[in-house]
Amino acid sequence: MTESYRYDVEVLHLLVSPAHAYFGRAREGAADVSTTDAERVELVAGKGIVGDRFFGKAAHMDAAVTLIAAEALEAMAAELGVEPFDPLLTRRNVVLKGAQLAPLLGGDFALESRGELVRLRAGRPAHPCAWMDQMLAPGAHAAMRGRGGVRCMPLSDGLLHRGPAVLISPVPLDPGQAGTPTLLQPSRLP
Repeated sequence: MTESYRYDVEVLHLLVSPAHAYFGRAREGAADVSTTDAERVELVAGKGIVGDRFFGKAAHMDAAVTLIAAEALEAMAAELGVEPFDPLLTRRNVVLKGAQLAPLLGGDFALESRGELVRLRAGRPAHPCAWMDQMLAPGAHAAMRGRGGVRCMPLSDGLLHRGPAVLISPVPLDPGQAGTPTLLQPSRLP
């Protein structure tokens, strides 16, 4: 990164799950799989989070680690008029507070926690699945569009810890926009 911007953030949750809970389960309902809200996770370059369902899977190498802004979940719950969501139900690996994520798409960035630096590439948006309506609240699937987070590939090995962290970005971010959808809403023509 040539020029960088530093933002104080907080890693609120680190989800690690060895199996899919929602994928391909429309008729059976969500699977009862173990999920850990870890104090720290180990990332391996090009593979993902050790012990997670996407670790080393060829189809997910560019998107093995998902990040979401806590502010997005807070805004969705407020819009839907429901109590705050359990962030782990979104099945995103890293829940960050104070981070606008959409401008990172297509670029490299880093997270530094407890003196350890992990470099990531934000490859694509983490689109919500229809399960969000059942797991979070009716309407959550639509509310999550444009703010479901980013899917990333780790570019370096390292540990990421829960707690205070620094997001190092090559582009300026606006943490005040962390909960705002990034997709344009369809226009309503008369």
